[in-house]
Amino acid sequence: MTDTATPDRQALAERAAAATGMLTSLWASVQPEVIAVRSAQRDLTWAELNARTNQLARALRTRGVGAGDSIALVCSNRPEFVETLYASQRSGTRLTPINWHLTADEINYILRDCAATAVVVDGRFAETVAQALDGVDARALLVVDGAAPGFEDYDQALAAESGEDLADPVLGSTMAYTSGTTGRPKGVHRPPATTSGASASELATLVAEASAYVPGQDVNLVTGPLYHSAPLLFSLSMPMSRGAGVVLMDKWDAEETLRLIEQHRITHTHLVPTMFHRMISLPQEVKDRYDLSSLRNIWHGAAPCPVPVKQAVMDWLGPIVWEYYAATEGFGSVVGPQEWLARPGTVGRPSPGHVRILDDDGEELPSGVPGTIYLRAPETGRFVYLGDEAKTASSYRGDYYTLGDVGLLDDDGWLFLTDRSVDLIISGGVNVYPAEVEAVLITHPAVGDVGVIGVPDPEWGESVKAVVELQPGREPSDELAAEMLAWCRDRLAHFKCPRTVDFVDELPRTPSGKLSKRTLRERFRQRAAGADG
Repeated sequence: MTDTATPDRQALAERAAAATGMLTSLWASVQPEVIAVRSAQRDLTWAELNARTNQLARALRTRGVGAGDSIALVCSNRPEFVETLYASQRSGTRLTPINWHLTADEINYILRDCAATAVVVDGRFAETVAQALDGVDARALLVVDGAAPGFEDYDQALAAESGEDLADPVLGSTMAYTSGTTGRPKGVHRPPATTSGASASELATLVAEASAYVPGQDVNLVTGPLYHSAPLLFSLSMPMSRGAGVVLMDKWDAEETLRLIEQHRITHTHLVPTMFHRMISLPQEVKDRYDLSSLRNIWHGAAPCPVPVKQAVMDWLGPIVWEYYAATEGFGSVVGPQEWLARPGTVGRPSPGHVRILDDDGEELPSGVPGTIYLRAPETGRFVYLGDEAKTASSYRGDYYTLGDVGLLDDDGWLFLTDRSVDLIISGGVNVYPAEVEAVLITHPAVGDVGVIGVPDPEWGESVKAVVELQPGREPSDELAAEMLAWCRDRLAHFKCPRTVDFVDELPRTPSGKLSKRTLRERFRQRAAGADG
């Protein structure tokens, strides 16, 4: 940061730039030659990023795409993702990042649902996206590092335009889609002026204060796919809005993460619990090989984290792990490392009245009793599920909405997650929370990953099944399954313990780290039906 930019003046400039989507322009003027984005494809300084962002915004305008229109982005973690994000933010458009693992039919649904007037696609996925354009009225089709019928070359489109700042920027917005765990995914939409909603702004403030980014010095490692809202916010938007650079990982790997931390002196990153587990499971000689001393802040929150796993991370890297409870729809709470160490398992202490724990009839439950978690909606900028009034209405109870999670508040107001209501197992009339069983099994030395589900049982209604992905070098056997069952019985009430253990090569996790219990349940119901047949 320049000497002439006092903290107060800089804060005013940041707010003004944020209000028009011109934050990269601000940082390009303050630190033009500092690297903003590092990636396998190329590195960009702040000046280069800002110029290319302006070129793309103008290229879209030239093709009739402007304020109020929708841009769909199907792109891996590469510089063009960042350029498209910031071009959208200064051109008044609504950006929808799309999961590039989806099929052409699934992408077509989102393109039509978000009313995409422009589509930017990574050449790796161009063939699939080209098959997904039926019924899509797009005025601009741009392909990055590749070719596809009907698409223009992204770099050529930019080359024809000026890189000077736009004279008339308009703040845009981002609309993420839910993961579609039940039915089709839905766009989580807010007005552009309140892109993240009041509660998400509170989260952003808390994250910024805890992260304490130093412009031009700090570097954030992007470990997850940027089409997902958590990496997009925590690993990209948040650090870059504070003038910190980013390093983009195209594909996550445990040891590669350590190597990049050492190489680029990474200060901040966002991880998910499965990443934690795979990192702490690395051989000690691998962990000792890398200098990780630059790392001072890790965020996580995409999925519940077993207490022993998080404790092991902090034993290794120090008390630097921060956790949030939030989703695309809004914000619940944040907990720092020292608070968590004093109350292992908590996800934070929400402000009074922000969280309610309700039973199935909507009645408030006393402290210590688990129920459905409801979060207070902001006064303005409340989310809706685009085009689905029924789903929107079913998520709200008055001024509160739910993400479908189950949890409890203790006597002092600290929030603890139990599980998701849809994943609850009812065996013999008793509630079994899979996350509790998973937290025990993940500590077994042979377990690389685990999912616990309920399967139909003629006597008990449902019985508890553990599905295990083994650590490298371990082989499945009846003896190992019996050992894992005994491991649970030594640590859990017997009614919670799995009755069976199955081994799989890989569990169906999303790139954001969430285990698809629906996929797992369907897989084993089909297997059971096949056995019965």
